[in-house]
Amino acid sequence: MGTEFLKIKEVDETKEIIKNLFKELYLPKSESISIEDSYNRVLFKDINSSIDLPPFSRSLMDGYAVKSEDTFGASDETPRVLKCIDSVEAGTYSKKTIRNGECIEISTGAPIPGGSDAVVMVEFTDRDPNNNNKYNEEIYILKSVAPNQDLAIKGSDIGKDKLLLKEKTLLSPDKIGVLAAQGIKEIEVFKKPKIGVISTGNELLMEDEEIIYGKIYDVNSQAIKNGAIANGADAIAEGIVKDNYDKLKEKIESSLTDSDMVICSGGTSAGVGDVLRHVLDEIGEVIIHGVSVKPGKPTIIGKVNEKIVIGLPGNPVSALIIFYVFIVPNIRRIAGMEGENIERSYATLAKRIHSPKGRMHYSLVQIKEGLAYPIVKDSGAITSLADADGYIKIPKTTELLDEGEKVEITLFK
Repeated sequence: MGTEFLKIKEVDETKEIIKNLFKELYLPKSESISIEDSYNRVLFKDINSSIDLPPFSRSLMDGYAVKSEDTFGASDETPRVLKCIDSVEAGTYSKKTIRNGECIEISTGAPIPGGSDAVVMVEFTDRDPNNNNKYNEEIYILKSVAPNQDLAIKGSDIGKDKLLLKEKTLLSPDKIGVLAAQGIKEIEVFKKPKIGVISTGNELLMEDEEIIYGKIYDVNSQAIKNGAIANGADAIAEGIVKDNYDKLKEKIESSLTDSDMVICSGGTSAGVGDVLRHVLDEIGEVIIHGVSVKPGKPTIIGKVNEKIVIGLPGNPVSALIIFYVFIVPNIRRIAGMEGENIERSYATLAKRIHSPKGRMHYSLVQIKEGLAYPIVKDSGAITSLADADGYIKIPKTTELLDEGEKVEITLFK
């Protein structure tokens, strides 16, 4: 077994290879789900309105449905007097048709009676308190109204067969409410890619194990799993595998039977104790081993049975940066999510940063009062992630960013 990297790839070339590999192996797929389970899912195709909204013309206010022409010139001094012939509440309707000189008492949300074309708010009316005959009393109209005043006309929100929601819409509570208003029960959404996440290393412990000298708790399983979930995947932590060739091979093969892809962390360096590349050489092929980037040089991209196996570095900072820079955009594409879901900011560098010439460098920073402070801990220091607000990208031709320079920061969210 050799200990050499394959030919080291540049960052842009690596991104292009990974993008094309994802496009080759993973076509977006759909599934039908209940809208009860649709939160944060992504629509696979356009949805058109199946009914008019609102489905009938309805009142926007409590008051009286009238013929607007009967109210012209009405005021406190010269009220118009109309005869109330019925009353209608939300959820019911009146079978009567209004004629000139008549009105019908109406509640917010109730259908507009036939013959009426406006509503007078109850605040602009008066009635005889001594009249106990509700349906033949005289109503004093104290303000004129225009046609369609305080009405929601049938189809004014959206008409039947009009575009309701576009494909690739992320279903937030308001969007789900729109679907519910149409009486829609099931929708077609992008199927989430299923990802198995494996951590490797003799030094790793699960969180329920007692810490002992020489061991550390596994960070990457939960960090990578939840990073994948946040970007549209259905991910599961498959546990820890020791640096054992046969056990790692068995775990990858079993995980691939249930997953669309597998992401490993650790076991990627060209060293005696790192075995992932050799496993992939036997059961598939290694496409990339080594990227001209800091941190994260020993990244592996392989293919097994037309599925991708990704090998991230074991150090948590390296693993997460490589995951977000190279893998997340491709997961989001097959999950139907538009864009990279990233935010950027600008700040002034508080201290100089030395960068290794010849490699793209992603440097963690903390932002305080408009200044970006470099975090100089090694890539195995998990507290680096707790302190970091984001990272800056330093080109491979740049050896030094000086104090006072303005830098672009990709923010963690």
